[in-house]
Amino acid sequence: MTDYEKVLENYLKFPDRSDFVPIKSGTEGNVSVLYSGSTGLAKARFLTFYLGVDAELVSSEKEKIFEILETLGGDVSGEDYGSDDEVFEDGEGNILSASYDDAPIIKLVNQLMIQAVKNGASDIHFEGKDNSFAVRFRVDGKLSTIRQFPKKMQDSVIARIKVISSLDVAETRKPQDGRINMKIGNRTIDVRVSTVPSVTGEKAVLRILERSKSMATLEKVGMAGRNLDVYRAALKRPNGIILVTGPTGSGKTTTLYASLLELVSDDTNIVTIEDPVEYQMEKITQVQVNPAVNITFANAIRSFLRQDPDIILVGEIRDEETAQAAVQASLTGHLVLSTLHTNDAPTAVARLIDMNVEPFLISSSLLCTMGQRLVRKICPHCKTEVESDDYVKNYFAAEGFDLPKHYMGKGCEQCFNTGYKGRTGIFEIMTVNDPIRKMINDRASSNELMHEAKNHGYQRMFDYGYELVQAGTTTPWELIAVTRID
Repeated sequence: MTDYEKVLENYLKFPDRSDFVPIKSGTEGNVSVLYSGSTGLAKARFLTFYLGVDAELVSSEKEKIFEILETLGGDVSGEDYGSDDEVFEDGEGNILSASYDDAPIIKLVNQLMIQAVKNGASDIHFEGKDNSFAVRFRVDGKLSTIRQFPKKMQDSVIARIKVISSLDVAETRKPQDGRINMKIGNRTIDVRVSTVPSVTGEKAVLRILERSKSMATLEKVGMAGRNLDVYRAALKRPNGIILVTGPTGSGKTTTLYASLLELVSDDTNIVTIEDPVEYQMEKITQVQVNPAVNITFANAIRSFLRQDPDIILVGEIRDEETAQAAVQASLTGHLVLSTLHTNDAPTAVARLIDMNVEPFLISSSLLCTMGQRLVRKICPHCKTEVESDDYVKNYFAAEGFDLPKHYMGKGCEQCFNTGYKGRTGIFEIMTVNDPIRKMINDRASSNELMHEAKNHGYQRMFDYGYELVQAGTTTPWELIAVTRID
């Protein structure tokens, strides 16, 4: 055993490893120890003296130590993690500094969370099967099974999750919702926890929100060209409604926060009502929906109007009362940003009419509607050009596009053999001009609105996505899957 291996084995048994870490020095298995502060130096000296190892002690920033710690404890190995009889202890602080001797279930849950954050997962699913217990990560919108464990571990793992999210461990018959705030190295993570009973035992789903990640800009979410110019022009308007539409998980909230990032300033009062507040931003007032004390979307909007706002963000327009309140707010001189669950931009008008909003109010207040979807990006490390299949050629030809070749990812270690790494948005924007206002007042159909919008530069999501396919950003299959033109 080399000096480094000896030091590492004993280092992992320390109860708090957040201020020192051993690293390899040279190719002979020698070791150096990075430390931060006097406490870290004392620990480093104790460890090397106790083991009789000659090691160089190097002062370092804590951020560097955490970066190395992440590489030491992220993946879940195949070891036995114990039985149902484990004792749980709630811990605080940075989970990267958890002890090597922690209870096996505590260690397992910590490692799964670290691995999920390292892999860029947005959700972790802990779910029971008939004879096993599975853990799945959602990465770039797709679920994949990471590990399968013995069925007997299910209750212990779910109980541990309940403990750290302050849920009732004894209550297994009804759904519960909780939250975990934690640090993983340099990252501050918020985790939304949901548990539900099922016929194969309780299932827990953890939604990961990284607070320390820098806020996305409109360019980073994938907006470009004419769409970006049109959308920015709408954001500069003093009043009106901007709607972002799409199904759950299509990136609508991220786009709205990117919009706020462009609008936030010292001379602007921005207020939001969300369910829940997913990202915390400085210089804006964020309110969370709470039906228990009658804080609903509609009631919050009415309260906001007495707070001298310039811009109001409404997490979602989901009922008639919220729609009416948002329209009234826009007509009284405020810029309102919100989301709506519709398939494309023109259909948003029909959805508002379904909510009993008068067409003349819609035409007077609506600035633009934007539809969006997320497509996975081709992994740059294994990207290759291929001939298009006949099915792909025919599909694109039916839409008026020629696609003899395209790019795809072969699969490599960098993308976990999926061929994809990261996601980007595809968009379509319908601006409300005078001809479209007249059509809205006449209760025109969504298709009629779309055809008129095309005369003024409207571009479908499929058309926008075709440009990304040609540029080698995504694959034709991703575009077909998220747009599905009939």
